[in-house]
This record gives sequence, C-alpha cells and structure tokens, in this order.
Amino acid sequence: MIDLWFWLLAAALTTYVVLDGFDIGVGLLHLPLARDGEERHRFIKSVAPVWDGNEVWLIAGGGTLFAAFPALFAAGFSGFYLPLTIFLWLLALRALGIELQHQLGDAMWLRFWDYVFCASSWLMALLLGAAIGCVVRGVPLSDEGTFFLPLWTDFSPHGQVGVLDYYTLLTALTTATVLALHGAAWLNLRLDGTLQDKVQHSGRKLFPAALILIALTAMATFWIQPRALSNLRDYPAFVLFPLASVIGLFLLHRNWKGSQRLAFAGSCLLLAGLMGSAASSLWPYGLPSSLGAGGLSLAETATSTYALGTMLMWWIPGMAIVTGYTYFVYSRLP
Repeated sequence: MIDLWFWLLAAALTTYVVLDGFDIGVGLLHLPLARDGEERHRFIKSVAPVWDGNEVWLIAGGGTLFAAFPALFAAGFSGFYLPLTIFLWLLALRALGIELQHQLGDAMWLRFWDYVFCASSWLMALLLGAAIGCVVRGVPLSDEGTFFLPLWTDFSPHGQVGVLDYYTLLTALTTATVLALHGAAWLNLRLDGTLQDKVQHSGRKLFPAALILIALTAMATFWIQPRALSNLRDYPAFVLFPLASVIGLFLLHRNWKGSQRLAFAGSCLLLAGLMGSAASSLWPYGLPSSLGAGGLSLAETATSTYALGTMLMWWIPGMAIVTGYTYFVYSRLP
C-alpha cells in the first residue's frame, strides 16, 4: 500500500509538471520571441483557458503528500520553508501577470506586467529545477529527521548543503531549458503563420541544448546519488522511465513541422519520463540524507495501513473528478 501511494504521489506531481510546465514554458519565451503587443497577446491567449486549472494538480500533489506521508510532509515543508515561500510568491506574480495586464490599455502598464509574467516564469522554472535537484541529492537530516535549507552554503553537493550548489544549479538550468522546449511545443500546436515559424525555429535551437543538459544531469545524478543507478539494476521496470524520455525526445524532434500533436505528446512524454526517473532514484526513501546513507524512508513517514486503504476510496473518485474536469477544459479548446 505504501508503494502504491508513493507512485500515486509521483503521478500527481508529474501531471502538474507536464500541464503547468508548458504554461511556465510560454512565460519563458514570452518576451524573447514575442516582439510586439499582438504577439505577446497571442502567447498569453494560448494558455489563458487552462493555466489556473493546471495548478489544481499541484494542490492534488500536496494533499496526497499530506494524507499519505504526514511525517515527510512536515519535514519537507518546514525544511524547504524558504524556497516554498518564494515559489508561492512567484505563482501569485505569474497569475497577476496574466490577469492584470489587460485591465488597462496603457502601454507602460502592459509592458510592466509582460516583464512580471516572463521574470516570474523564469524564476519558477529555475526554482522548480533546483528543488527537484535538492530532493534527489538529499538534505542534511538531523537525528530527529528535521532539516532547514539556506539558499546556499559552500556550493558543495555533499554534507551541510543549501538549496543551491553545483548540482542543483545544473538541474535548475536543465529544467528551465526543458520547460522552454515544452512551451515551444505547446505554442507550435496552438499558433499558426509567421509566429508559429518563429516558435518552430526556437524549438529546433533549444532541442540540442536540452539534449546535452539532460545527459549531463543524468551523469551528475549517478555520481551525486548512487542509488539512482543501483535502483535501475535492482528494479528493471524503472528503466521504462528513461526509455520514455528517449521516445519523447525522438517524437519531439521528428514532428516539429509534421504533426504538432505528436510533437507535443513527445514533449509531455519527455517530462513524464524525467519525473519518473527522479522518483525512481529516491526509492525506498521519500527524502535522502546528504550526510551519508539513509534518509527519511517511505515506510517510517507513511500513515497507518488502515488509513492508507480508507483514503484510497476517497482519493480515486476525487482524482477522477479532477481528471474529468481537465479533460473537459482541454476538449473545449478551439
């Protein structure tokens, strides 16, 4: 039952990254590619019907973590208090950048919120990538299973680490590049004409950078977190996650000018595979320790077996409603 809940949690968070990831990616490309007010309006219009619904999956992931692994939730939210607070501010600023810019017709007002939308998207992408890197790398857990991460210490990925070090900076840059590529795949699907040509050109330039960064991050992960490689040997099914990423890269590369739907599906598969690979590198821990072997295991942080079974009867219909709502919104897109 604990195993099932871990993968349900991973699925909810992966769905958030896949769906809200292209919103963030559009924000990353918003100012670099959109050269005038009309083009910037088309960028924002492409995500306007879905961006707020996509964030429901972040709440679903947080609720799943709290319900199934309360001790892990408590340790993680207190230890990551500073980056989580920053992330919540960035979520709010990005929402304001989307919703407020067209409340007034003044050019300076529009330009200000364009910069807010783009800057908050960049910081969100980098912070999300650094946070994923922190979880995979591990945190300096005390004997009581608590920790607190400053923004940085000595930039070493071992021992008394902070949020930022050489490894998490690499995961942050990789995440921002992959999300920009994901945003380009979404815009390629939703736009047409010269703006679509511009997005396709940008996507083709981002692809080799993403490929190199993913490879570097994978090699660094095997060095920083040896469990990632040993889990691939011990649990052959985990190989499906990096395989999904490779297939996603292939579909994305082959279909930029062909089937835009297949290209976007490849981008989604790439992100899902990367998130699954990150989750499989943690097993059987929810949060590894950077001070040595071990960490907060899933078994010791989970609630009782009876509670997990009872919650499943509520979680499944709840997620069915969220999934149905998500499908309905996307099916109504023109």
